Amino acid sequence: MPGREITDDLDLLLAVMPPPLADTIRRHTDFKDLIEVVLDLGRRPEARFPKGAEFLSDIAVTREDLDYVTQNVGAFTEDNRAGIEKTLHRISALRNRHNAIIGLTCRVGRAVYGTADVIRDVIASGKSLLLLGRPGIGKTTLLRESARMLSTELQKRVIVIDTSNEIAGDGDIPHPGIGMSRRMQVPRPDLQHAVMIEAVENHTPEVIVIDEIGTEAEALAARTIAERGVQLIGTAHGNSLDNLLMNPTLADLLGGIHSVTLGDEEARRRATQKTVLERKAPPTFDTLVEIRTRDEFSVFHDTASVVDAFLRGRTIRPETRVRGKEGYEVVESEIAVGGNGSRPRPQKAERNAEPESKKSIRVYPYGVSRDHLLRAANELHVNLTLARTPAGADVALTLKAIEKRQPGALKELETQGIEVAIIRSNTVSQMKAFLRRALGIEEQTNEEEEAIHEAEAGLDRVMSFGEPVELAPRDASVRRLQHLLIEQHGFGSQSRGTVPWRRVVILPTRG
Repeated sequence: MPGREITDDLDLLLAVMPPPLADTIRRHTDFKDLIEVVLDLGRRPEARFPKGAEFLSDIAVTREDLDYVTQNVGAFTEDNRAGIEKTLHRISALRNRHNAIIGLTCRVGRAVYGTADVIRDVIASGKSLLLLGRPGIGKTTLLRESARMLSTELQKRVIVIDTSNEIAGDGDIPHPGIGMSRRMQVPRPDLQHAVMIEAVENHTPEVIVIDEIGTEAEALAARTIAERGVQLIGTAHGNSLDNLLMNPTLADLLGGIHSVTLGDEEARRRATQKTVLERKAPPTFDTLVEIRTRDEFSVFHDTASVVDAFLRGRTIRPETRVRGKEGYEVVESEIAVGGNGSRPRPQKAERNAEPESKKSIRVYPYGVSRDHLLRAANELHVNLTLARTPAGADVALTLKAIEKRQPGALKELETQGIEVAIIRSNTVSQMKAFLRRALGIEEQTNEEEEAIHEAEAGLDRVMSFGEPVELAPRDASVRRLQHLLIEQHGFGSQSRGTVPWRRVVILPTRG
């Protein structure tokens, strides 16, 4: 039903306004296209339409007018927003320094079916999706339609985190625009991250829909959710991929950026300086969509590749989709371009020279870190696929602690004919050992490699718990390698003790 618009009964919005103003708006020729009504104390009331704004009266707005509206809408939250039950209309307040309301913006909320058809395949892929675009471009409308599509048409368990009640409307009963999705309201904006985690822990969703990720806590909560195998559909503060990457708070949504010091040989191989910027981790969101206009979308299907190209001075042109009368058409596909905007000449690729016989494995991560598992596979040059369900995996990987707490769940996997592998801890070194065993990769046991693995595991513990970690005693040359690795990860380190018990201690303070 593309293009069908539900206006949520404009009469319900007009019913909360002073009757003379409501009558004037109702008689307006563009009544059905009303965007919002602005009521500021001591100024003429104003109605805004797509064609422009118009004054509704020559009589200035009084305190009685403002009181009439506020008494007929729901309670205002800490972000100065209120709503009308079972609608998507939003009433926002301006206050003076004494907390009295001196202005109101009464915005019309509309659920528009069919708006997500242009990116239906992306939404249905199961990959986490981040929507970017300027304010008012339709991000929230697209989120609402995505929730409806996933819950009703694709029959997935969807939970909407509705901080300001913009997605599913005011009141206890969510608006039908979100389909069969369940809605969790947020008591205060600063608790959004806590409600995100609560949704995963208490309500077993397959998809979480979240509007306006804007703080470090929310970015961390999003990463935690993605690591648990839950699909995320969200928006963030930022108009484009570039300015999101430059935002130190939200860059983690795209994998984050850190400075790495290369060895002489590696720097020569890359033909670059020794200190370079690299992506820290796999992106929280697999796919990114920039909303250019309401009918034009730029789709980056592989966020990791886009970020890596950006850090190497190249860009990847997105797949551009434009809505038409008969659906949508792709007017430009994703291609990589050099720093001068032209297609790069073939070069010796950093990774595309891998042998065709590169080993591969499909793993279903059950309670283990997806980021650490991907990093382990990357360091071993293994093709790893993270399966979304046990049926799509060669092996399920879990922790010893989970085996003790949930023996029944693991037994169920085994009865389905799925091999279950168990590791002691959520560290990269443990996961590398698992991959070596699973793929028959011969392990080098020399002291240097063993010390590096130990330092990597120590770094994992420091990042997880924020406490110093002591490593085993080593020779001076081996300790030097451990210090270098720790420094490259941005942490401090010290050597403590006397020979032959002198050892490296990883400090939680950033270097």
